[in-house]
Amino acid sequence: MENEQAAGFPLDSVMSYADLCATGASRAGIREALAAGVLHRARRDVYVAGGVHEAVVAAQRVGGRLDCISAVGAAGIFALDQSHLHVQVEPTHSRLRSPSSRRQRLSGASNVVVHWRSSDQGAAHSIPLMEALARAIRCQSPRASIAMLDNALHQGRVTDADVRELFAGLPAKYAALRPLLDGRAEAGSESFARLLLRQLGCSVQVQVWIDGVGRVDLVVDGWIVVECDSRAHHGGWEAQERDRLRDLLLAERGYTVVRPTARMIFSNPDFLRRAVQGLRSARR
Repeated sequence: MENEQAAGFPLDSVMSYADLCATGASRAGIREALAAGVLHRARRDVYVAGGVHEAVVAAQRVGGRLDCISAVGAAGIFALDQSHLHVQVEPTHSRLRSPSSRRQRLSGASNVVVHWRSSDQGAAHSIPLMEALARAIRCQSPRASIAMLDNALHQGRVTDADVRELFAGLPAKYAALRPLLDGRAEAGSESFARLLLRQLGCSVQVQVWIDGVGRVDLVVDGWIVVECDSRAHHGGWEAQERDRLRDLLLAERGYTVVRPTARMIFSNPDFLRRAVQGLRSARR
């Protein structure tokens, strides 16, 4: 079963036992696929392929389709708040299944946000990416939405034409976000920092190449370098030494370096705001 059917399981759909049998799978073959992790049983008579994101399984256990911010995050695009599981459920459903399942705890979702609306997605286990982005814009802060769209653009998951179409389908009040997008940002923390510093009236350049150093995340007012560090890319002593060497090379060239972590930028943005304000005041 694993060799013959694993590649044949649709990664974007849910399947019933009858659906599996229709592909030629036997009862024993289905058991083998489940044991091998090639297939997951989300709930009674609801199966998904083993390669899907765990949040997909959690949404199916609740009785709906992965939606909104959760669908964006499962697609590998920056989503700030993933503590909630967003699920699209048909209005005709009379009740939801219990969200307090082991799989849902594994997905990191502590609460379920239900979006009661109809969908024409058939057997799809998640809403399409463009629809997920549009729904997420309505469900989070403007700054989080800009960071999300920046990341989608940076990864090439959407184009400028897609963004135009996206905003054309949203209420007019969201149009103000579009001119603030910048797909050069490589991480959500960079987008947050850029927006925060521009609110202070700073001139902010994104992804600037400095001879002898390389590319830096942000250059503020032409002399303050802001590097937005994450654990994924700046852990370990070798990475720490490399960062410190870059800081020394930047200082040699007349730059002052501020290096907040992504967590600081998201949870305590005032630290970065006050640091840059202090440097600008001292320069004046």
